Amino acid sequence: MARDIQITFDCADPAALAAFWAEALGYRVQEPPAGFESWEQALEAMGVPPERRNDASALVDPEGVAPRLFFQRVPERKQAKNRVHLDVRAAPGLEGEARMAALEAAAERLVSHGATRLERHEPAPPLGAGHIVLADPEGNEFCLD
Repeated sequence: MARDIQITFDCADPAALAAFWAEALGYRVQEPPAGFESWEQALEAMGVPPERRNDASALVDPEGVAPRLFFQRVPERKQAKNRVHLDVRAAPGLEGEARMAALEAAAERLVSHGATRLERHEPAPPLGAGHIVLADPEGNEFCLD
């Protein structure tokens, strides 16, 4: 039986990290509850104090197909390499230099939005198509492949 999943990020600044991943994946911030024009308005009505209004944020796939991403504030910083990471499919169907050029363009765009470039892995046929490893603004590693 298939399950519906969400991917959760522990982070220091949910709104900022959600904005980065929205840019990286083409996602959008989840709409506020029915009857509210904004999250600020909804949180005010729920009695959430201003200092707690960035405790969480969520992104959804505009097509409604891919998993929801949830960002929650935690007090501790990232300590070590991720054991699970996202692969952002930035060059589907491309091979060789065309693939790496598309990955480089995607990497450059994400670096301009706060990512850090970590390393480039060259194509190594027959199984290695090449990829670029980045970190999001809070240091979570992910790959452009």
